[in-house]
Amino acid sequence: AARGHETYAPTEPELKARLHVATPAGESWRCLRCGDFVPGEPRRSGPADDAPEVPRGHLLRDRIIMRLLAAERVGRALVLILLGAGVLKLRGSREHWKASWDKDLPLIRQLADQIGFNPDHSKIIRGIDTAFTLSPTILIWIAVALFAYATIQLVEAVGLWLVKRWGEYFAVVATSLFLPLEVYELTEKITFLRVAALLVNLAAVIWLLWSKSLFGLNGGAAKYYAEHHSESLMTVERAAVAAESDLLAAKAGAPHQS
Repeated sequence: AARGHETYAPTEPELKARLHVATPAGESWRCLRCGDFVPGEPRRSGPADDAPEVPRGHLLRDRIIMRLLAAERVGRALVLILLGAGVLKLRGSREHWKASWDKDLPLIRQLADQIGFNPDHSKIIRGIDTAFTLSPTILIWIAVALFAYATIQLVEAVGLWLVKRWGEYFAVVATSLFLPLEVYELTEKITFLRVAALLVNLAAVIWLLWSKSLFGLNGGAAKYYAEHHSESLMTVERAAVAAESDLLAAKAGAPHQS
């Protein structure tokens, strides 16, 4: 609905006649998306096979799944960007942040003792201590790596959201490259977030490979494009049949004139 009406004039005379109607206000064409007749010239024209795809059924479900994956990638990218910005801020005033950390650490230890937590065994605490010992050059490279990873996530998100073929390939390759790292992290410690991230990425790779027929799987590119061309034709056919049904219903409901 946000994209507006999608009117199309097929070159096939029979289909064209079923999608077009003349009104006192001028010609009108049936919208392939909502089914209403829209006054004015059609937005596009050409063979029915080349009509814009208005997904339904499993193609619509696939598009929803891809956009959910895109939203998840955007969320990851935002977290990585914030981490990269934090690293740069730490580099710019490391001594100030270290002094504040040394001042607050005893308070953290007191609170940890009350809840039975040993901060000396915390990877987060050790990681913060290690960060203060890193040189400004290393911190710069860490920030660059975080921003680069965020960029990869954003490119994935754009390709998946726009439902582009290159986006499907890019998402599979980029996600697969980081699966070994996620598996390695689980060998160190199993947490809910790590398991969830691995399962989401693994499911996304398998689903994209099979449902989108990537790398020759499940019929390959020939099946993928044939399916989408068929959907374009079926979109026009459905709209044409609906227009014909509306016309017959209107004639049947018209009062009889002697």
